[in-house]
Amino acid sequence: MAVERGGRTWIITGMPGAGKSTVSARLAAALPRAARVAADDVSRMVRSGAVWPLGHPADEAARQMALCHRNIGALTTNFVTAGFDTVVDCVLPDAHHLDHLLGVLPRAPTSLVVLAPGGATCRARNAARPSADRFEFDGHEALDRSMRDGFRDQGWWIDTASQSVDETVRLVVEHAVVGDRGRIAVHAR
Repeated sequence: MAVERGGRTWIITGMPGAGKSTVSARLAAALPRAARVAADDVSRMVRSGAVWPLGHPADEAARQMALCHRNIGALTTNFVTAGFDTVVDCVLPDAHHLDHLLGVLPRAPTSLVVLAPGGATCRARNAARPSADRFEFDGHEALDRSMRDGFRDQGWWIDTASQSVDETVRLVVEHAVVGDRGRIAVHAR
């Protein structure tokens, strides 16, 4: 299918508590024609038998994560084909998961933005959430290392520890206008 117009993909990733959901929602709202696809929302479509991405059994968790990525790819393809910029909000723990997601995304300009405020900030943000919105996770430092080692020089890493959401979104939008340092090639399917 031909893209009507525009149609850029933004991947907003980072550790749990980095601000992905808030930043991705505000980024999509700040763009002139955009949709947001959140991995958490797509995963929650499984109403029975769901396994958390790091849950057990591990093979079922991996199978469901791959399904989530394929569904994100299908939704993103539909939006991009219709001419919408699409902001994908997704935890990508390593290069394997990044490569898998890239393999199911449409062939369109793609920018990877990694929100990296550090583990202490992520834990503090989680603690400040209402109790119903808090999550159990204690692997921030290991996840940060895995992402840094796996992504290498791909993407644009932003330390958001001392930035407001609006400042972060402004940086991302201005960055897109100025250049494509965060642009990554979409792998062939």
